[in-house]
Amino acid sequence: MMHRVEHFRRKAGQIAARSMFEGMARAGRLVPQADPRRHGVEVLRDIPYACTGAACHTLDVYRPTDRRGPLPVMLYVHGGAFCILSKDTHWVMGLAYAKRGFVVFNINYRLAPQFPFPAALQDACQALSWVVENAHRFGGDPTRLAFAGESAGANLVTALTIAACWRRPEPWAQEVFDVAPRVKAVIPACGILQVTDPDRIVQRKRLSQFVADRVTEVHRLYLPKAAPPDLDLALADPLVVLENAPPPARPLPPVFAFVGTRDPLLDDTRRLGRALDRLGADCEVRYYPGGLHAFHALVFDPRARACWRHQYAFLARHF
Repeated sequence: MMHRVEHFRRKAGQIAARSMFEGMARAGRLVPQADPRRHGVEVLRDIPYACTGAACHTLDVYRPTDRRGPLPVMLYVHGGAFCILSKDTHWVMGLAYAKRGFVVFNINYRLAPQFPFPAALQDACQALSWVVENAHRFGGDPTRLAFAGESAGANLVTALTIAACWRRPEPWAQEVFDVAPRVKAVIPACGILQVTDPDRIVQRKRLSQFVADRVTEVHRLYLPKAAPPDLDLALADPLVVLENAPPPARPLPPVFAFVGTRDPLLDDTRRLGRALDRLGADCEVRYYPGGLHAFHALVFDPRARACWRHQYAFLARHF
């Protein structure tokens, strides 16, 4: 009976979280300022990056309408604990980077638990290969490439960065190393960067049951329940890989990592900064007092506005 009650509580919480974020995204689109045309941006929707016919293998392109020559390229990977949300809930991010002169490829990927690790990362690798090959068709210059993502998306773009800078044994990671030009900048926001150990979060500070369930379900849903013996889970924990990595085969790109101080994942960003410093990377880490998880999505909040200013300044320095 207790097991069934816990299962119902977790499922209800997941539905509530998904409904809240999807509802906020839909409501945000109703605001006149959400119209991309007001910002000189056009959106090309539901472009397949894999020949499966599945919505999870599509992306949206956000690009400035006034393009003079090829523009830098941003690969954006949405969050949602690897099991909810989509490119459609993260339209704000595509619009925000396109306003600053990027051709943004905002991707979908397969979600857990139906598709556990490494499906999402395999899809991100495949999307990156497609973007490198096709960015010129949309006015982008794939030799000027950035990655960005928040929460689970930050995990995935950090893993992509590792695959681009170290030759890994996984075939899909090797493809990234082979096809990706040098990455110019990475923005991992409020990342959950060590999936295999949720206890480090729930035991660090007292969390509400709702938040604790969201943290532990990442481990429970994203990692395969019956993993084949040859499956390496290392890139589910890109933070740990970086903490223990030898010098990279290619220079690490500049990184802008940020998090709110009321985010349960705060310590992952702290550790990421230390790991990148150890490896000699150009890393800027910012903490926003009182910011909750993914606070920067609430663009009307003063902390979010400051965060976007800092991101834009970081990108301007490196592009």
